[in-house]
Order: sequence, then structure tokens, then C-alpha cells
Amino acid sequence: MRKINIFILIATILLGTTILNAQESESNDKMIERMDRQIGNLRHTLGQLEKGIDDILWHQKVGDVAHVDKVTMTGPPVWNEKNPTSQGYQNPVIFSSYVFIPKDIDPNKKYPLIVFPHGGVHSNFGTFYSHIIRELMAQQYIVVAAEYRGSTGYGKNHYEKIDYGGLEVADVDASREFMLTNYSFVDKDRVGIIGWSHGGLISLLNIFDNPDNYKVAYAGVPVSDLIARMGYKTQGYRDLYSADYHIGKNAYENVEEYKKRSPAYNTHKLKKTPLLIHTNTNDNDVNVLEVEHLIASLKANDKKFEYKIYQDVPGGHIFNRIDTKKAREVRVDVYKFLDKYLNPPRKIKTLDDLNKAGYIGYKSVN
Repeated sequence: MRKINIFILIATILLGTTILNAQESESNDKMIERMDRQIGNLRHTLGQLEKGIDDILWHQKVGDVAHVDKVTMTGPPVWNEKNPTSQGYQNPVIFSSYVFIPKDIDPNKKYPLIVFPHGGVHSNFGTFYSHIIRELMAQQYIVVAAEYRGSTGYGKNHYEKIDYGGLEVADVDASREFMLTNYSFVDKDRVGIIGWSHGGLISLLNIFDNPDNYKVAYAGVPVSDLIARMGYKTQGYRDLYSADYHIGKNAYENVEEYKKRSPAYNTHKLKKTPLLIHTNTNDNDVNVLEVEHLIASLKANDKKFEYKIYQDVPGGHIFNRIDTKKAREVRVDVYKFLDKYLNPPRKIKTLDDLNKAGYIGYKSVN
């Protein structure tokens, strides 16, 4: 009898230990999950702080040549709303856009507009572009840059509205419409769109979907083929697209959705918009094979456009956005292409013009 009691006691202790360990394990799992959420929320909080600081820098970097504003507007409702009975279902998405207006314009005249979508899967329009804004101000372009759905620096909710190659394209076009509606000195017949990388993809899809809205387009090192991209990028990168709040499936599971969001598979939609494309063979982000596919597809569809494949220019993915002499020379070519269709009041025709515009003072440009 004593042996049985001892056995029961030992069994009870072992069972209790097992239950306690399970409870501790469950508690640890919940603790890790809670910490993950807290870290994620902290990341978005820090992103908002960083964005606030960068907003101040915009005024410091271009405030001498431009009126800098940040306006709030709306785009289409989210495409993948999961709760159709929720309050606010199908409400338009609210987002911000930067507006840059040259300080010396005559408000009684008309000026061309540049629509300027930023790049990055999740990113924003930062002061990295301040020298390019100065160059555009020198030519007396009005500029609007949308912080479309999925942009960073606006909290988790805006971040998770991401729709890469989807309704973000409509957000950017909504920023164009906002400018035409609210600024009488913007010429509706002289609107161009420019963008690099993901911004290049948005520029391409906009002229494919809205051919009557843009007189000219420039796409620098544009993301062009998401299916190929999923093949050569890391799993972490792929996860940004297959996240449950985004596409929700990988390219293998839904290849048609990825094709729909890829310019290279939609070139048949290009109609009349003059288009210039640049890429670089040593691009360390958008592999040149993507842009080669885009170019080949445009040619196969007998489309008129201009392009140049640069050979191993230093700078890789940002080769013509940095401050090297070669980068500035390429930007002069971009501006000369835009000039032909937008006819800005002052033109950058030479490298010397560009240098004066970006680094000395825009009033010196003839």
C-alpha cells in the first residue's frame, strides 16, 4: 500500500510539473507575441518621429526656393477590406502629399506640373530628393509627391494599407487631380510624371491606366517584373507581398495577380504618352533583366518610347540620383526630354545650368 501511495505521489508530482511547464511555455509564447507587437508598434512610432524630423528638413533644404506644403487628400477605398459590416467600410483612404511651388511664380500664369511618386516597397518621399526638387523649382515646375497607401512614417494602419502596383497608382493620380482642382496656376495640359524604382513602376502603370492624364513620363530603373523579382530576391522581401494584409499569396500561388502589378506584362496599354526609360547594368536592387523584359515587351507591342541601358555606372540603383558628375549629366538629359512636352518657363540645358540650380541658386538659371 505504501509503495502504491509513493507511486501516486510521484505521478502527481510529475503531472504537476508537466502542467506547470506547459503553462510556463504558454506564458513565454504569449510574452514573445506581445513583445513582437510592442516592437512593431515602436518601429512605427519611431518612423513617425523620423518623418516629422524630415518634414522640418524639407523647409531647411528647399525653403529658400520653394513654398513647401503638406496637404491631405483621399484615394479609393482599400481593395481587401475584410469586414464589410464595420463602421467606415468603403470609406476613401486618406493620405498626405507634399506640394512644392517655386517662390517666384506669377499666380496669374500657368505652370507645368510634375507628379513625383516615391520608391520603396514601404518608404516615403524624403529629403534624399531635395536636390532634385531644387532642380525642378529652378525650371518653375510645380511638384506634387504623394505619400500613398503603404508609405512609412504614418503609423501601422497606413503601412498595412499597402497595395503595391494596385490602388497606390490611383492615389498618385488622385494627387494630380487634387492639384488641378485646387491650384489655378497649374496647367492641366502640361502634366508629367517621373519616378525611380518603385516610383518608376507607379509612373508606368499610371500612363498605362490613365493615358489622357499625362503628357510625358520618365521611369528610372523601374521595377518591371514582379515575378522575376520574387525569384531573385530574399524570402524576407517576398514576405512583404504575401503578407495577409497585402496580396496574401506568393507568386507561385497567384501568378496572375503578380503579372497584373508588373509593367512588363502590361505594355500593350501604352498609347500616346512619350516615355523615357533608364536602367543600369550594375543595379543592385532592380536587376537589369527586369527592365530588359519591359523594353522587349514594349518593342514586341510596337510601342514608341525612348530608353538607354547604362553600362556599370557607379552608384548602381541610384546612379543618376546622386551627386556625381555622371548622375547630373543624366539628369540634364531627363530634363531636356521633359522640356519637349512640358515647356517649363526656364530650362536646364547644360550641366552648368543644373549645378547653379541645385547648389548655388535657382535664379541664376536662364
